Amino acid sequence: MSFVASLADIEALEAQAYARWVPVPTTYGLIAGAAARFAGRDALRFLPDAALSTPPQRVSYQTLLERIHQAANLFRAMGIGADDTVAILAPNMPETHYALWGAQVAGRACPINYLLQPDHIAALLEAAGAKLIVALAPNAELNLWPTVQQVLALRPLPVLQIAVGDDVVAGVPVFQQALQAQAVTLAFDPGLQADRVAACFHTGGTTGAPKLALHTHGNEAHTSAFAPRYYGFDEQTVEVNGFPLFHVAGAFVYGLALLSVGAIQVLPTLGGMRNAAFVQRYWRFAEREGVTALACVPTILATLLNTPVDADISRIRVAYTGGSPLPGELAAQFETRLGIPVRNILGMTECAGLVSIEPAAAPRVVGSTGLRLPYTDVRAVRWRDGMAQLGENCQPGETGVIVLRGPHVSPGYSDPARNAGMFAGEPGACPEAHWLVSGDLGHIDAAGYIHVTGRAKDVIIRGAHNIDPALVEEAFLAHPAVALCAVVGEPDAYAGELPVAFVTLKPGMRVEAQDLLQAVAPQVYERPAVPKRVTVIEAMPVTAIGKVFKPALRLQAVQIKLAEMLQGLAGGGCVAVRAEDRAGRTVVVLQLAGRDDASVRDAVRERLAAIALAVELNFDGD
Repeated sequence: MSFVASLADIEALEAQAYARWVPVPTTYGLIAGAAARFAGRDALRFLPDAALSTPPQRVSYQTLLERIHQAANLFRAMGIGADDTVAILAPNMPETHYALWGAQVAGRACPINYLLQPDHIAALLEAAGAKLIVALAPNAELNLWPTVQQVLALRPLPVLQIAVGDDVVAGVPVFQQALQAQAVTLAFDPGLQADRVAACFHTGGTTGAPKLALHTHGNEAHTSAFAPRYYGFDEQTVEVNGFPLFHVAGAFVYGLALLSVGAIQVLPTLGGMRNAAFVQRYWRFAEREGVTALACVPTILATLLNTPVDADISRIRVAYTGGSPLPGELAAQFETRLGIPVRNILGMTECAGLVSIEPAAAPRVVGSTGLRLPYTDVRAVRWRDGMAQLGENCQPGETGVIVLRGPHVSPGYSDPARNAGMFAGEPGACPEAHWLVSGDLGHIDAAGYIHVTGRAKDVIIRGAHNIDPALVEEAFLAHPAVALCAVVGEPDAYAGELPVAFVTLKPGMRVEAQDLLQAVAPQVYERPAVPKRVTVIEAMPVTAIGKVFKPALRLQAVQIKLAEMLQGLAGGGCVAVRAEDRAGRTVVVLQLAGRDDASVRDAVRERLAAIALAVELNFDGD
């Protein structure tokens, strides 16, 4: 396999017909092709628990393909047609792979974040048109079944349970047993084509109306076929994939991409990277399994950086990270202390997980998310009036909003009404006119490297001045006591927003917030970007894949700010402030002591008059 190290390498690939590199542009085609070449090699190694004495469950490529065939046959026998959806509520384990890829052969797959609230999961099931659920059975490590029961009360559907041990729910068919009754070869012609919808992946956070991005087989095959050329991965690669399969990182960036070349994925228990005992023994597991590559997000990099190395890690060639901006200081410390090169990725659910990748064969470019995929077009265009100006390309180095088009771009959301602002052009007859507007601010340099500096919605606007939070976070991460930093905007009556910083400290470190701010302020790239305050917290709020969840920090910043503004409120006393996200709208709930008092209400309104937030007042004496 020829690996990508530069834009010239990408252009050399593009000089050949697309079919030379992706002869069967379907997810099934990639897996079946690998099984034909590497039938007896391990595809998956599942760690049943975090004990080093417990051997992994090994699944060969031939077995994986047979289980996918059995799952597809089972789903068809249960009435799943090409346009029907199988929903999956299960962690990254072998049976979830069987269900995910088998559902894409028989019909469509919709893996769902099992940490969501039951009503949101039920809404996703309805939006996906799900006709069947495959869910994890009760077990001690990850008991999802109470959530499944609540979901079924809201939206009754047939269920297959993935058994772990002997604890199963009476009367509910067991997925593994049902598979055994099916043939190990396909019992039907799936008629798979590149443009057939293979899956719908939810995106857009945990609140608001369901938002499902459709993936075609061609979308998923494109990212997964080309990614290993950037990673430097082949059949000798062994990577830890601790990401859930309801996220494109687990399913494609580090999932199908490895399956396409015959590599091995190590799946770390039902809890993945949330299993603290596994993380404590991470390096010893890496040595035991012969790991050569790490799959991370910046928070995982930070965790591993502070996990003592008690094993031989000399086989590890690279650590890939994505999901949120990679702080240059964090990457530099990881490389210096552990001797493992760090490379960055930019991805989105709406393009099957990948926009760009930093090649392992080239030096790390600070601040870069790498080079575009072959046969794709990625540009920075000007952002004006809240819209991407597709006809106004930025010059090299000039900041704009990143937009892209190519074989990996989703045809859109399951509800076309959600496409506005994210997709531009027509998804049907003319792919060249179908653009995905990422919402990421950044630029493309003269060598073709994409640099992301922030999100259009994450930019803090102080008066008319734009502040890039990533650059402020870099200054804090250079401090020896800081493990992680996230900078968000808090409301301000005069400036509209002011930057504030939330930090976590490295183990054993202690520093007062004001002392930290005083030490870091001179290193911040410009005076208006210096945070008004620093709040030291025990742990960062994170998403299911470990990405810092800034919306939660924005709510916390609002609470701190308003509590400060309402100090000494005459007659009210004991004001409790709670900020909530209600379908994307911030609402502040104030709890005041005593009975309802018009003068207190007026005083609150007067103090908060210049803050553009919805406020609800409650009196605990009523």
